[in-house]
Amino acid sequence: MSLLPFACPAPPGWRVDWEELDARYEWIRAMRGCPQDAAYHGEGDVWTHARMVCEALAEMAAWRALPAEEREIVFGAALLHDVAKPVCTRRDNAGIHSRGHSRRGAIEARSMLWRMGADFAAREQVCAMARYHLAPFHLVNRSGVRRLAFRISLTARCDLLGLLARADALGRVSGDQAELLDRVELFEEYCREQQCFRGPRQFPSGRSRFLYFRGEGRDPEYAAYDEARCEAAVMSGLPGSGKDAWIAKYLPGRPAASLDAIRDELGVSPARGQGAVVDAARRRARALIRDGRDFVWNATNVSRALRERVVEFLAAYPVRVRIVYVEASFDAWRRQSRNRERAVPEKAVERMLRRWEPPDCAEGDQVEWWVDGEQVPAIV
Repeated sequence: MSLLPFACPAPPGWRVDWEELDARYEWIRAMRGCPQDAAYHGEGDVWTHARMVCEALAEMAAWRALPAEEREIVFGAALLHDVAKPVCTRRDNAGIHSRGHSRRGAIEARSMLWRMGADFAAREQVCAMARYHLAPFHLVNRSGVRRLAFRISLTARCDLLGLLARADALGRVSGDQAELLDRVELFEEYCREQQCFRGPRQFPSGRSRFLYFRGEGRDPEYAAYDEARCEAAVMSGLPGSGKDAWIAKYLPGRPAASLDAIRDELGVSPARGQGAVVDAARRRARALIRDGRDFVWNATNVSRALRERVVEFLAAYPVRVRIVYVEASFDAWRRQSRNRERAVPEKAVERMLRRWEPPDCAEGDQVEWWVDGEQVPAIV
């Protein structure tokens, strides 16, 4: 069964059907005519580069040797790795550049694949590979290299990311192609040494992992002591995804710092500043922590930045942070949104989709993903 909505090259011909892909997907056609810096992309526009990357990937023996599902994921990432270049590309005195296209591309790919019904775990690997597709070219030259390699490995298989980067280097005309390929090899070797090449870096416990990513200089082998007095279940998910139903089913009766409920109590519109609402939620959470009571922090928290504000607040107390991400498939989400007592305006949802980033397992002591009422395993 196909995990992604694209026709992946398959034996015996391993042919990429560009006629079908161009006809079906506007976002592929949008790459046509999008310029690139000729010093690094002498082949021409983004559309040409994307085709060359996919063709290079389809020729690689290492990619062909993968299981079919893994071939799909890497091919999907090759198609989508530069999907945001048409909206990010600028021409100025510094030349042609597309700063931020990796992160924005991951978010755009997520929204598109969700609407197309892609498998959740496969979709998230594709998005993570789009997010980090440049890392193998630059990782070994940056500070904090080990932490970043570990972080990447939590959402993207580094061995598959290496294949994508190799295809990205081969799918261009540039004077530094050989150097880029050498950097990919260094990235792969480094990830092997750091035990995060074919899967996520392992830690002694969820607490050890959580504290490692929150503090500089920690030993990844350190078995952290868990001093938590209570658990905070931090909800995350689009409006209408089923967060309230999940709480009612799995944490019935647990007290909550609910931003929607507090807004109602204070008479604050979601369209206005939320400082008073967040302050009230924090006061409620502090009182529950003092009493040693497990509680729920109930809000959308759709982006990493939004969750980090909550987690940073909670991490100052002896609290175990459990992040619960809830998602509904696109069709189910539309039905649930129509039936909501308090519908969220479409423009507000679109703004959320432009920041939509499900959590990775570094963000809490425990992180869970629930899709259409079923718990799914870790992304990688």
